[in-house]
Order: sequence, then structure tokens, then C-alpha cells
Amino acid sequence: MAVLDDWDPGVIDGIAAKRRVIAFDNRGVGASGGAVPHTIEEMGRDAIAFIRAMGLQQVDLLGFSLGGGVAQMVALQAPDLVRRIVLAGTGPRGGGGIDEINKVAATAYLKAALTLNDPRHFLFFPRTPDGKRAAKEYFSRLKARTTDRDQPISLQARYAQLKAIRSAGLSAPDDLSVITQPVFVANGDHDLMVDSRLSADMARRLPNARLTIYPDSGHGGIFQHYRAFVPEVLAFLTDDADLTPMHSQG
Repeated sequence: MAVLDDWDPGVIDGIAAKRRVIAFDNRGVGASGGAVPHTIEEMGRDAIAFIRAMGLQQVDLLGFSLGGGVAQMVALQAPDLVRRIVLAGTGPRGGGGIDEINKVAATAYLKAALTLNDPRHFLFFPRTPDGKRAAKEYFSRLKARTTDRDQPISLQARYAQLKAIRSAGLSAPDDLSVITQPVFVANGDHDLMVDSRLSADMARRLPNARLTIYPDSGHGGIFQHYRAFVPEVLAFLTDDADLTPMHSQG
């Protein structure tokens, strides 16, 4: 439910310092034309078409939140395109509570309106001293880029994406055992949008996965702990990365 400029520069710039990064707005979002797809399966097909249109034979995927669901669809629909996957702040399709996303978002938007804050203060970060400080630093980093900025997501696109997420939550679970590529799963320990336990469940169902849960953080745990997350991602993406059993941090 975001555009390119909502990616934390601490994450994207950190990874781009060592790896080629290609980021894109989903169909109907930001500067991308068309209508927002109704399902994450359709979003996955769009991503596959984009990758192939770029002439790329194989890629590493990094998906955050809804993007994590899209990354799973790409791996399920076109496994030949995917080498390694990073799934952050996300869970498996059919995961418990994901279909309640509208209620969670509505509560955050109400709190945001009452406090004159961005809803992500409440959706991404815990209301603890560390969480509040991390939120302030995150928004400060977002403001660092002042030129060539993306178009904000429209209310219609945001609503359509919420419907797609809710639909995914109500869907039958996918057989994640067929995703045999190495996967790095990351989340905060108190994610209000995608229950942190769902990230752990997803990692258990993936045959070649590792898991990191960042302490005192929420849906935006990878932004709050970007100084730890970026080195983990870069190490994971190296060809000789040793994929150890699942572990938890915090």
C-alpha cells in the first residue's frame, strides 16, 4: 500500500551500495498506469511480466508487506525466474488475521487523524520509546529525497490493495514446500498488520528458510532495524551464503 518513495532509503540505498536494485510501482499505483489488480495472483503475474520485459533471466526478490505476498506468487508461478527471496513484514496466504487488515488500517487512520500524524506511525512502529524514535527517524529519511519524487498512492488504489490483502487472508493456504529457493524471512516481534507468528509459520513451511525477528518493533521492523537488516540481506544474497536453520533475534 505504498509507492517507491515510501521505501526507507536506509534499506534501499544500503542494499544498492552492493547490489543492483530495481524497484517498481505495482499496476495502478504511483506512476504506474492501469488499474490495481484484485488479487495478489494478478500482481504476481504483473511482476513476472515486468521482470521478463526487463530482459532479466533470474532475479533475487525483496518483498515487504503486500510485496512479500507478490514475491511468493512470483516464486510459485515462475520459479525459474527466482534465485533467492527476502520476505519482510509479510506472511503466508490464508494466514489468520490477515483478513482483518481493514479494521487494523481503519484504527490506525483514526489515530492518525486525531494526532495529526501519518498512519504509519501506528501501523509500522510500536508506541514504545524506541518505536517512536524509530518512526521519527524513518520519516526524516523519507524526506531526504526532494527531487524526482513518485506520485503518492491514491485513495482508490489504497482501498483496492486492502481488498486484495483481505482476499489473500481468506484464501486457502498455498503449498509453500514447493518454493525450494533460499528464503530470508524478517519481521518485528509485534507486527499489528501481519501477526509476527505468521512470519514464523511461513518460515517453517518453507523448506529452505531462515528467520529473523527484530526486538521491540512492528510491521516496519526492517526500517527500525535497517542497520542490522541490510548486512543480513547482503550476506544472504551472496552466492556462498551459508543457509543455516531458522533463528530468531531479540
